[in-house]
Formats: sequence, structure tokens, C-alpha cells
Amino acid sequence: MSNPALAPKYEVLTISKNGKDYSLASKVTSFDYYESLLSPNVTATMSFVDSGLVEDGQSPAKYDKEYDTQERPGTIYNALPITGSEEVRFKISSALGVLNFENTSLYVNGSSNPDQESNRESVILSLVSRSAIKNQETHVKKNYSKHTNNTNIVDSIAKNILKLDKLDLDQTSNKYPFIGNNRSPFDVICMLASKSAPEKGSPGFFFYETKDGHKFKAIDNLINQEPVAEYFRTGVNKSSVSDNSNDFKILSFTINKNQNLINALKSGVFSNRRVLFNPKTFKEEEINFNLEDLENALGKTTVPRPDNMKYTRVLYSIKDVGALSPEIKETNQGDVNTYQGVVQMRYNLLFTQMVKMQVPCNPNLKAGDVVKCELEIISPGKKEQGDTDPVESGNYMILDLCHHYDTERSFTSMTLVRDTYGKYISKE
Repeated sequence: MSNPALAPKYEVLTISKNGKDYSLASKVTSFDYYESLLSPNVTATMSFVDSGLVEDGQSPAKYDKEYDTQERPGTIYNALPITGSEEVRFKISSALGVLNFENTSLYVNGSSNPDQESNRESVILSLVSRSAIKNQETHVKKNYSKHTNNTNIVDSIAKNILKLDKLDLDQTSNKYPFIGNNRSPFDVICMLASKSAPEKGSPGFFFYETKDGHKFKAIDNLINQEPVAEYFRTGVNKSSVSDNSNDFKILSFTINKNQNLINALKSGVFSNRRVLFNPKTFKEEEINFNLEDLENALGKTTVPRPDNMKYTRVLYSIKDVGALSPEIKETNQGDVNTYQGVVQMRYNLLFTQMVKMQVPCNPNLKAGDVVKCELEIISPGKKEQGDTDPVESGNYMILDLCHHYDTERSFTSMTLVRDTYGKYISKE
């Protein structure tokens, strides 16, 4: 049985420009692929070594006549040359799956040549998805006050402006009217994510890209997913060799952040008050939000909170009366003022715990997935009663990840987040 932590196989790894294709499969020394809930596009970094010699039976790169009248062969970096926007296609396989961008290319954002000798050179390429480039080339200008909800607005911007064809959108129950004002599409959609409420559950969305395409997903829908994989941490391997159990062993697990009470109080995580000024009536209104307003969590035991639940932060805002909407419906869930305090708590609470975890390479994992972690208990008691830590173990959500490949090994590094404690989920 193959080991997912071993070196990968580059089935496809090519760079293309002006109709010229060159394989980098035999030249690459490392490849890192990144996804994040906080990034609307995927990125990658790769390094390769090139001597300019003919490899894999392909023709050598030659200088264009514009640069060299003799059209001599050279390295890909200078002879192609790599100047930005080159298309990179790749298909990398390991024991647990395939990272396939053969039909959905990434593009060179930047390059460097840190080590150059007389007969060889190393090159580092920074890659981005096509949408990141398109985002810089386009702007949002229209008035979006007539759409039925925020999902329709996101769908319109994504398809008509960004020209995205792979979209996974959760439905929203509200709309936030606005005028584009020449902002970039990513900025606008990320703004809408923080002002959107799902059809059921607490408000708060993420807009991000994975290998499957772009997603506009509610936080509550993400944390309610079933785990896509179960990982374990122990000092020994599983005894069975008849299956792939050890492929899911945690190589490292480090808690980078746990509860910070003072910062949580400053941010109004547990309770906050929102003061609204109505310029039509010149009256102020106050709305209090408490942690109990949140309906779903990754675990069963909530984070510690003050006993009195007094508000610890005051937020001020002015109601939109007459600019894009002639009136405010006080009982409408679509009114951003009725849930903006809950949005702030939802985001802050989600990042209560942050963990760095490294596992054997699993390209099936994506940002936004939920994974279950079984962590060994540290106790002088009898472990036959249960060797899993009941507090630290449980479901975690992938905030961001990196699939790393080099000439000797491959692994997946993740930042995991969780808003509660305990291995049992809150749903009965």
C-alpha cells in the first residue's frame, strides 16, 4: 500500500505562452497549493531547476528572434520568456487522491530567479487563478437595489462581470441595496458576505475559491456539514496494516490560539449593543445581542462567558432612509441593522480556537470542509475507559490549507478553527 506522505507523481505540469508548451514535470523541486476561506481566489507557488537541456523528448526553449537573431536554445525563464500571465496546467497524484488543474489553469502572477549559475538556474513562480486577474480588470458600477436578495446579486456579479462558471451559492434571506461605485467584484462580494443572513440560522457568509470553484457559503451551513475525514493523534501507529488507517494519522497538532477573554470582551463576542440613529425621525434605537442568539456550533460545550452577560461593546450606525430605500421595515430580517451585531459575534466566535495541523497529503480536503480529530488523552487514569480527550477532540473546520509536494515527501498543512469545546456536536 502506497504512503501518501511520499513524493508525488506529476502527471501533468506544463507552462504555456503564445502557443508554446513546455513540460516542467522533470524540473520541479517543490509545489505548494493554497486555499483559504478568507481568500476569493486560490494561489500556488512552485520552484524548478532548468539547465536548458532537452528533456522528456520535448524541443528546447528557444529565444525569440526579437531578442536573439540566432534563435539559440536557452532556459524557459529567459527564452520563453516568463514575464507574467503564462498559463500553468498541472495534475499531481498521491496515494489519497489527485490535485487536478489540467482543465482549470492557474496563471503566473510573478517570478524570481534567486540562484543562477553558468549551466543552471532555479526559478520560483507565484501562481493565481484566472478570477484574480479578471477581478483587477473589471469594476462594479450598477445600482443593486432591485435584486430580490444578496444571493442574486452575487450570482449576477460572478457570472456577468467575473465570468465565473463554477459557482456554489447558499441562498440568503435578505438583500443589502448598494451602488457599486467602481469597486472590484471581490471587494463587493466579500462586503455582501458580511451583510448576509441565510434562510435558516445565524448571519455571516464566506466568499472563497477551492479546486471545485467559487463558493458563497453561510457559516452555519459550513459548520453543520458532516466531517469529510477523521484524523487521530497518538504516539504509535494503528496496529492494523490491512487498511489505510495510518494515512490519517496527525503528524503535528499545535494550538496557536485559545480563548482570550479580554480581547473577546473588547470585540463584543459575548454581548454587544448597537445604537441606531434614524435621520428621518432624529431618534435613537438600541438593540442588544447576546451569544444565545447564535443557533449552531461545531461542538456541544460553548466557550466560557461572563455570568452577567452585560454588553461589552457599543456599535453605532445610521439607518439608510431615503438613499436607496424609502423606508425601513423594522421587523424585516433583511434590515442589516437587525442582525449586524450577531454577524460580529458569529465571526469572532468562530475564531475562538485556531489550530495548526499537518497530515499526510490528502488533496481531497478543501477549505471550508469539516474534519474530525481524535486526540489522545493525557491522563494517569485508565485509558481502557477511553483514550480520546473529550475536550480537545471533536469537529474542526478548515480555515485554510496548503498541499505541499517536493522531491521526497508530500503533506497537507491546515489551519483549523472551532467555536466550542468537546467532541460531541450540538445537534441532537
